[in-house]
Amino acid sequence: MALEIVEGKEVRILFDGAKCIHSRNCVLSRPDVFVPNVQGTWIHPDRASAAEVAELAHECPSGAIRYENLSGAPAESAPRVNTVHVRENGPYAFHAELEIQGAQPRFRATLCRCGASANKPYCDGSHTQAGFSATGEPATHPSEALAVRAGPLEVVPTPNGPLQVKGPLEIVSGCGRTLDRTTQTWLCRCGQSANKPYCDGSHAKHGFVAAGGAPADS
Repeated sequence: MALEIVEGKEVRILFDGAKCIHSRNCVLSRPDVFVPNVQGTWIHPDRASAAEVAELAHECPSGAIRYENLSGAPAESAPRVNTVHVRENGPYAFHAELEIQGAQPRFRATLCRCGASANKPYCDGSHTQAGFSATGEPATHPSEALAVRAGPLEVVPTPNGPLQVKGPLEIVSGCGRTLDRTTQTWLCRCGQSANKPYCDGSHAKHGFVAAGGAPADS
């Protein structure tokens, strides 16, 4: 799906449909700006101020909505604390200065943890059709406060295996409870781990295959 770019008087909206998980924050918060179920133009930047458009973008968990201020005002900045929220029966929602597979750096992304997405490593909503079931409130791991809580966060989808995450990260439950603090971890993306959200090697046992790969050996 091509990137949609719609320019208004104060702000330019960039919508990446391939990243959208249909959380519907935009169409529920400002149905005048993001108009659902219409033919033709459905994004209208001039129906809101630049600040309001920025707020809508910041509430988009997948990062599908981005913006560029035409007045020279500051754009979105990296968060002070890198986090990943574990969504109930759904994806990982990252908020950090993200580096994913050499893609353009971004601050928000939802990554698949059910194993069924056709757009790996990104979530495409397949967890619903697949009947994926995994709590967003796993047990807390005792952990020490991180000396550095922000900065670049590299996410590496290993071949037919977990997401390797390198950099300061706080793993957070769906309701905001801190589950763990780490500078390197491996998160399950095959949907089969008995220790979710962490990888336990189940991808090899179940023959998990990511796009373009073959079943893992270990």
